[in-house]
Amino acid sequence: MLNQAQIDAFHRDGYLMVENVLDSGQIAELQREFSTWVEQSREHQAAYGSTLDGRPRFDLERDHAFDHPSLRRVSSPTEVSPAYLTAAFDSPMAAMVGQLIGAGGVRFHHSKINSKLPRTATEVKWHQDFLFTPHSNDDLITALLMISEVTAENGPLQVIPGSHNGPLHSHWRGDRFTGAVDEEVIERECASPVECLGPAGSVCFMHTRLLHASKPNDSDLPRTLFITVYAAEDALPYGENPLPSQHQGVIVNGEESGTVRTTANVLKLPQKPRGASFFVQQAGKDVASA
Repeated sequence: MLNQAQIDAFHRDGYLMVENVLDSGQIAELQREFSTWVEQSREHQAAYGSTLDGRPRFDLERDHAFDHPSLRRVSSPTEVSPAYLTAAFDSPMAAMVGQLIGAGGVRFHHSKINSKLPRTATEVKWHQDFLFTPHSNDDLITALLMISEVTAENGPLQVIPGSHNGPLHSHWRGDRFTGAVDEEVIERECASPVECLGPAGSVCFMHTRLLHASKPNDSDLPRTLFITVYAAEDALPYGENPLPSQHQGVIVNGEESGTVRTTANVLKLPQKPRGASFFVQQAGKDVASA
């Protein structure tokens, strides 16, 4: 479990790296499951599978090919894999989130796998998660479990320490939700990012308001993250879940209070992507109405 110094560091910086949250046996099982999906992806040329709302479960990067698989997203893997369900619900990860949020329970909101296979083009532009999943309060934590080792060369998560204490930046351009901040915000706020590196089994716990991004993977090593979003039990979601799941709202730590807590945030609700994932929004290819 976490000590007080780690909890204090999370609230100061907006993120916390913790190694050995899952053991090697658990990670090996998750790796085997994902490797099976990668092999299956070789037989597809476009996003495929289906989630609860009918969108594809498996999303492919533009450079995907049979001899160069680039499976970049698996949506709601907890619905199709007992191993990933256990990692999200019954591992120390959820209990650590409970420590970071503090008093009250913790709900599961959604999960996905974001992967950058070797020499693939997938990147993530600077953004804040809360603008995708607004709630009545912002006690939400994104837990990024490293299924593979994350190095400086394979497209690690980059964060801006302390930015969770700053403003919520618009992710809109005119009438389109782009899922990214303006260039002027990047120039002003994101000049000195910190890379989150660690061996497989590590977790980066990230506050929902923290500015973060990642570059493509130019190495021969994969970079695969199992990403689970948890919310304080008393945080009421605003709008539709961008990745609807049969597990949404399940209490994974603590107890249910029956109350709703609010904090003073002002934002425009996001558009839900019509394509397989938010990557289409960041690429400017999704024009769904709000």
